[in-house]
Amino acid sequence: MGDENVQTAASSAEPIGEPTAAGAVNQEGATVTGEAVEAGTADSIAQLAALAAERDQLAAENAEVRDRLLRRQADFENLRKRVEREKAEIREYAGMEVVRALLEILDSFERAVKVECADKEYAKGMELIQQRLLETLGKLGLEPIASEGQKFDPYVHHAVETVETTDADDHTILAELQKGYNFRGRLLRPTMVKVAVAPSSGK
Repeated sequence: MGDENVQTAASSAEPIGEPTAAGAVNQEGATVTGEAVEAGTADSIAQLAALAAERDQLAAENAEVRDRLLRRQADFENLRKRVEREKAEIREYAGMEVVRALLEILDSFERAVKVECADKEYAKGMELIQQRLLETLGKLGLEPIASEGQKFDPYVHHAVETVETTDADDHTILAELQKGYNFRGRLLRPTMVKVAVAPSSGK
């Protein structure tokens, strides 16, 4: 009986330090779970990186579209201003040509009022018409050029006669032979003038 008890105790004892089958399964399961977590984390990082790259790409495309839009708006604004400027220049040029055609009429009135007339009322009427015409054209932009007594300016004066004299400074305008005009700051017709010049040293 004593031997049976010893044999039973010996058979029921297990070696210490050796893992059981259940322990091995648990360790293998933990390893698989860790690998799955790591794989999931890697996938999440990859997805985040892909989303960040897509976001950056969309931001770049949005900036490019915005830049194109701003350029198109600037081009359109420049085109609009250019068209408006060209239209204004066309209107101004058309007005200038109309006024230029009326200068001959002004010249005729100016010559007429300088002629002595026995009929004072007729002469007064001519002067009134001339004055009204000048005022009307002045509202459109016609500006007479002051000349007599001024220094000769080749940009606005046309010398048709020169007189050697010591009674006036050299290149002083002695007389206005035909009135000149500007139109809205631009030369419409130069003034024809008589100009004083210093006597030559040989005389």
